[in-house]
Amino acid sequence: MGSRKNKVENRAGTTDVVERDMKLPTIKERKRFRSPTVTPQALEWDGSVLWMSSRDLGTLFKIDINDWKAVEEIDPPGIVWAAVATNGAMHFTIGKGLNDDRYVYRYDSQNGFTKLFTCPDFTGSYLSYDGENLYLSQWYEKRILKYDDQGNILREIDIGAEICGHTFVDGMIYVLRGVEKPNEDWRIARLDPREETPKVTDLAVVPFASRSLTFDGEDFWSNHRAANTTISFVRPD
Repeated sequence: MGSRKNKVENRAGTTDVVERDMKLPTIKERKRFRSPTVTPQALEWDGSVLWMSSRDLGTLFKIDINDWKAVEEIDPPGIVWAAVATNGAMHFTIGKGLNDDRYVYRYDSQNGFTKLFTCPDFTGSYLSYDGENLYLSQWYEKRILKYDDQGNILREIDIGAEICGHTFVDGMIYVLRGVEKPNEDWRIARLDPREETPKVTDLAVVPFASRSLTFDGEDFWSNHRAANTTISFVRPD
């Protein structure tokens, strides 16, 4: 069998057709943990600890991965949907108000939370960082936006599917892409943002409803939010 097509209805009510390569391998899990909080959402490795948020509780934690326990709790100004470590700080996508309007914030221990800019149309989710620029994805628009330090959009990268996490490794963007409905069908893919029109290549199937993606220098990490589980897995070839 070569491939099959999944039809899904998007937010606009139209139907998308998504190719799924049946020959793709499944990710190789390294570790699986019960999350220290319920509905784990944002996830980011900062070089020493994992940062993890709870969608339902609105809390933000630092997690020691050796003891697998929370070592610090931080009170954010809204629901933290995404996190990324930057140069000496953290950046977060935070939802506020009844409409869950999305904003990007900067955080450090001395200055706390500072609102930087509003996400386009108040929508945005996952974050990554290339060492100089911040990248913000929009789930339904199926794109990643590159920003300068003033909050201006420099570039748009088409991912071709819904996005539930992305991170930089060795100059490449690894992205979790697929469709949420009806059956949470996800893959980890890779692209080179230095290309004028990056080609997005699927590498492996992710067999759970993943949320967020980070890399600890050896393995990837993601949340299976619906199962209150956090999973590390081997970097696919």
